[in-house]
Amino acid sequence: MAKPIKPIVRAALQGRRLVEHPFYRRWEGGRLSFDELHEYADQYRHFEASLPVTLAAIAAELEDGPIRAAVEANLADEVTPPSHLELFERFARHYGADGAAPSEAMADLLDAYRSCLRDGTTAALAGVLAYEVQGADVARTKADGLVTHIDALDVESEAAAAAGASSVATAWWAFLDEREAAVAA
Repeated sequence: MAKPIKPIVRAALQGRRLVEHPFYRRWEGGRLSFDELHEYADQYRHFEASLPVTLAAIAAELEDGPIRAAVEANLADEVTPPSHLELFERFARHYGADGAAPSEAMADLLDAYRSCLRDGTTAALAGVLAYEVQGADVARTKADGLVTHIDALDVESEAAAAAGASSVATAWWAFLDEREAAVAA
């Protein structure tokens, strides 16, 4: 029997909720230096540039219906001018980000998304949802469409959904660990 995806994703996020990571706790507490925000911006822009590609690939694989519509709405939100990447670039410029190549953890994060796409629609949706349900803590409207309709997806493979959500959650955690390690160095 198929299961709804949100409980699987939430279970995969246990111990890896971004808002609980020391990096985001320091951010929330106003304890990040200008240099840390510079480095973060230089890396995060790679994710911002890749997310529309990921969403478009997922939408292309879905049949017409509410799930595809939710993914397409999320994609439209990402790319409608000013796009999220354009808005983020304003932040990045403020902190002097200069277009550094992806760090090891960011490269792994981007690869986690590509891997989810290769593993199929269920894994790809779970991977995107693993990020979007957390982004909702910070910017609720970004995830509303996807989160509202995603439970309509019956998970054909619980293992694929859990693996997709877990791999992306782990990669995000590692990216933030890398940011924390840079401070210690």
